Amino acid sequence: MLKHTTALAAVASLFAAPALAGNITPAAPEPVIAAPAPVPVAPLTPNWTGFYAGGQLGYAWVDTDINNVDGDDIIGGIVGGYDYDLGNWVVGVGLDYDFADINLSGVNASVEEVFRAKLRGGYKIGRGLLYGTGGYAWADTDNLGSDDGWFLGGGYEHRITDQVSLGLEALYHEFDGFGNANTDVDATTVQARATFRF
Repeated sequence: MLKHTTALAAVASLFAAPALAGNITPAAPEPVIAAPAPVPVAPLTPNWTGFYAGGQLGYAWVDTDINNVDGDDIIGGIVGGYDYDLGNWVVGVGLDYDFADINLSGVNASVEEVFRAKLRGGYKIGRGLLYGTGGYAWADTDNLGSDDGWFLGGGYEHRITDQVSLGLEALYHEFDGFGNANTDVDATTVQARATFRF
């Protein structure tokens, strides 16, 4: 009897093995997660290399070596130039042309225009540029003639977008021997600037 029971159990296990084997499902493969594409990192400071053009508007104070002959008024005009980015530093050249109507007290005259050819160099601070500038200046009046001189100053320019920047600039000008009276004239200007970069 024991032999028959053992034989039946063996036969049952032989028939059950294929049935159980058919019910075993393979494990699902683990999903493959692709690495995310690298996100381009925006530079901390923009590249300043290129041409720019724009305008400026501000105020000017004019003083002479003649007692009580001075004046102050609004000044403004157009600007243009080229900058070259050296990494942390920027160097450039530029031209400014300002219109004015600065009446000089004590004489029947007014300063009507100022032209500048400038060099500038500055250090980048984030999206901004802190710079010094200087160069050649020429000024003209309505009836006292004109004179050329020099100027020094500095400013700060901030890139609002890759093309547009806003800034503030202060300049000190000196003219020796202005007009027929050989008058010494100095002038200070403070102007807000807006430029577009190409």
